[in-house]
Amino acid sequence: MAIEGGLITPVIRNAGGKGLEAISSEMKDLAGKARDGKLQPHEFQGGTFSISNLGMFGIKQFDAVINPPQGAIMAVGAGEQRPVVRNGSLAVATVMSVTLSVDHRAVDGAVGAEFLAAFKKLIEDPMTMLL
Repeated sequence: MAIEGGLITPVIRNAGGKGLEAISSEMKDLAGKARDGKLQPHEFQGGTFSISNLGMFGIKQFDAVINPPQGAIMAVGAGEQRPVVRNGSLAVATVMSVTLSVDHRAVDGAVGAEFLAAFKKLIEDPMTMLL
C-alpha cells in the first residue's frame, strides 16, 4: 500500500485458513497501522504472495513486479463495462483484467495458471466465497 515515503506490503498470515470477514478486518487494521507509521516488522516481513490493486485509480491493466523474497504478485485492474458475446449475442458486462507475475524458482507457471483459473471462477460468482 502507498504510504508517505513509499510503498509497504502488510502481511496477512495464514490467509488460506481465514474467511473473507477475518481477512477484511485484519487488512483494515494493518492498513490503519501502515498509514499511522505503526506497523511492526513482523507485520510487513515474511510474505509469500502480494496483491496490487491499481483499479481504484482507474488503471485497466498493468503488470506488477514481485516483492522479493515473495513468490508471486497478482495485479488487479479496474472493472469496466465492455462488450462481450453471450450465447451468440452481443451484451455488456463488467470486466476486469488480472495478471499474475510468478518467480519460477518458487512457483511453477502452470500452478500460477491454475490459481488464476480458480480466482476467475470465484470472482465471477462471488457468493461461492461466502460458503
